[in-house]
Amino acid sequence: MFFVMFIIGLITALVGSIAGLGGGVILVPVLLFLGDFYSSFDWVNPQSIVGISLVVMIFTGMSSAISYMKHQRVDKKIGFVFLYGSIPGGILGSWLNQFFKTDGFSLFFGVMMIIVSLLFFIPRRTSGSLLFKTGIERKKTVDGKTYTYRMPFIIGLILSFSVGMLSGLLGIGGGSLMVPAMILLLNIPPHIATATSMFMIFFASISSSATHVILGHVEWAHTIWFIPGAYLGGTLGARINRHLNGQAVEWFLRVLLVLIGIRLIWQGLG
Repeated sequence: MFFVMFIIGLITALVGSIAGLGGGVILVPVLLFLGDFYSSFDWVNPQSIVGISLVVMIFTGMSSAISYMKHQRVDKKIGFVFLYGSIPGGILGSWLNQFFKTDGFSLFFGVMMIIVSLLFFIPRRTSGSLLFKTGIERKKTVDGKTYTYRMPFIIGLILSFSVGMLSGLLGIGGGSLMVPAMILLLNIPPHIATATSMFMIFFASISSSATHVILGHVEWAHTIWFIPGAYLGGTLGARINRHLNGQAVEWFLRVLLVLIGIRLIWQGLG
């Protein structure tokens, strides 16, 4: 069973790091499945799953963010603005988790994920065309090409607070909404968006998981076996991401968002 936990941590972190989603979107349904069909996972319940997911994402985010920062792909200024909203949002969502029956919400969120994936097919502005006329203007160079984008501070706060709350409530990782928002709304290149998302997920997961620890939702005897695989998977995912072009990262994200949407819809109908 412990080897199975290591492999689950490795795969979920690998996929989550490539797309900047954190890995919880895969870890949560896998644990739900194992809890239903295998007696060795009979300790699984909705609260413990969310707690484990958020603790594991700390180590996925840590290893990914370290790797991405070494290669200058993280926009730390934008990332810290998102943290101002996502940390209190994550704490609130984690606290609300104990009161919510989330099946209906999962159904809605699943449909939304599929719609978001379809938005990637809409022609977008060129990198030099800015959606917002005011806000924090950033210029960042990746692989020899300079990108320009802008984000109003208030919009960044509202967006990150909402995403953080959903992450804490459902344990799916804020990147599933934050990465598409950065690419589609702010015109941030996919490589920078995924790297910045993992940077943000690292810090946001610390605060969100702390709430679950205080509430007694984390099964430490089992959680520790996911962590080594998650750390290794996060590093490998960041390495793979660096060798993919922006279009390949977007296609990977599209497919993953559709799968997330289908899983959430299935959960909501179940």
